[in-house]
Amino acid sequence: MEPRPFLSIITPTYKEAVNLPHLVAELSEAMAHEISPWEIIVVDDDSRDGTREKCQAMKMNGEPIRLVERKHQRGLATAVLEGFKHARGEVFLVMDADLSHRGQDAVSIVRAVAQGADFALGSRYIPGGSTDDRWTVYRLLNSKVASLMAKPLISVSDPMSGFFALSPSLLKRGASLAPVGYKIGLEILIRCAPRNVVEVPIHFRTRLRGDSKLTLRQQLLYIRHILSLYRYKWYRFRSGNM
Repeated sequence: MEPRPFLSIITPTYKEAVNLPHLVAELSEAMAHEISPWEIIVVDDDSRDGTREKCQAMKMNGEPIRLVERKHQRGLATAVLEGFKHARGEVFLVMDADLSHRGQDAVSIVRAVAQGADFALGSRYIPGGSTDDRWTVYRLLNSKVASLMAKPLISVSDPMSGFFALSPSLLKRGASLAPVGYKIGLEILIRCAPRNVVEVPIHFRTRLRGDSKLTLRQQLLYIRHILSLYRYKWYRFRSGNM
């Protein structure tokens, strides 16, 4: 029987086969002599782009990778929740598969949880954090507007970040998660209400391979999600549970 890993990395994917070998290679280099043992759980939404074959090849090559395939459901947030069900680690880390999140930053985020944080968030907007200069004006504006919409809900500098780590026990302490769209980190911050949140500076890179999944539909789902979180906070306030 394999030993329980210290760290479980959950990576939701849809047509990211081209990036997966680069992601796993970068994580292997970053984790060496830093975090062990670890595993990466790829939750794929029926991409049919070679993701299964890439994962099988990496597993045969000794990489600690597991593939969970979903045939009848899509969505980043629900894929992360599915990954949590399969994760065995003492710490969970969520990161994107498009290489926007760096392996070396993953180590820093996980270290914050290992040192006592309930929830550690990778942030582009605190001292030491940065964003790739190749970001388009549209992408930057979209991120800023979405962040402003979430600001009244939570006091973190980068509420849009999808790069975070947490203690599994946090998921059991809060309300039931009901994410819509892709901002699962914000959902956990609001509904699970971690007591000790640490923000860790990260560098956010621009995608080099594959296509962005940020569509108009995803933006509309985000608005729907934000409204549901405002309602949740209001009901909590009315009931005196804030």
